[in-house]
Amino acid sequence: MFPLSSQRKNWMFGSEDVLNRCRENVNKKYVSTHSSANKNSSGEKLNYLSSEEEQDVLRYFEVKLAEFCAKFKPPMPRGVIGTSFHYFKRFYLRNSIMDYHPKEILVTAIYLACKVEEFNVSIGKFVENIPGNRERAARVILNNELLLLQELQFNLTIHNPWRPMEGLIIDLKTRCKHLDKDNIDSMRPDIEAFIDQVFLTDAALIYSPSQIALAAIIHAASRQKQNLDSYVTELLFGGQGTDAIRTIVTCVRQIRVMVKNMKEPVRNIKALCDRLESCRNQDNNPDSAAYKRKLEELIDEEDSLLEPKAKTSRKDSDLGIKALSPAAN
Repeated sequence: MFPLSSQRKNWMFGSEDVLNRCRENVNKKYVSTHSSANKNSSGEKLNYLSSEEEQDVLRYFEVKLAEFCAKFKPPMPRGVIGTSFHYFKRFYLRNSIMDYHPKEILVTAIYLACKVEEFNVSIGKFVENIPGNRERAARVILNNELLLLQELQFNLTIHNPWRPMEGLIIDLKTRCKHLDKDNIDSMRPDIEAFIDQVFLTDAALIYSPSQIALAAIIHAASRQKQNLDSYVTELLFGGQGTDAIRTIVTCVRQIRVMVKNMKEPVRNIKALCDRLESCRNQDNNPDSAAYKRKLEELIDEEDSLLEPKAKTSRKDSDLGIKALSPAAN
């Protein structure tokens, strides 16, 4: 249940201001850590992205995430899409896009969400949906998977708005006598479209899945000139007092405002992405020489750790201890 979940305990925040402070701290930390490197590999002075510019780039890639999921073959369940957004947003509350490029974390988040939501797609089938070098794409996803798990603190269960949405629709059909069942079913496209838009905002990190589902239903009803005030105040929250009603009405209104005020991707997104390429951490860029050197060092380190074991095995064999592996004889 959501109230007892790791999502509620660790990944819900009081307001957009709290989230923005997290992102500002991440940005400042990256710039401070890398400030000694004033020039990139081409000798150009680094021009780091501001926290606001990072958010502009992230909004652009969130739209790309939605587009990727919409075009995915085989068709992707909505639960996978919602979980992908949660993972993607959570990761960048703890990391800068200049440290880990969104295009690489995006596909990793979706691939991990497929596993968690039990949408059975192999890595080979998954990368068939990615244009370009699929072997490289698979390598990037698998290399980043453990990193993503760690940054999510292994809190993988996500409560999305789809289940409470279905429950509210059933409840409407059962208890809201002044609405025709066909009218309720006709609201579904608007409900689903609203929830899709919610994932392009920060609402899922602030409001519970049931609050988002109710906001989506009230939004859809208002588009069809249907009034659900009595349903909310008398049937849903009638026995909980005026404070509970006031709280839910405020939450629903704020969610709808967030969707209405959702920013469009900025026009200079290409320039921002070009700057990102110039100031990103090359140690985490799979195409950079620094990344390849780091990978080689890790392999060498692993090999060196294995060497004492090999010597021990030979010594044991010399002492007459039977080898476990036939190849050792």
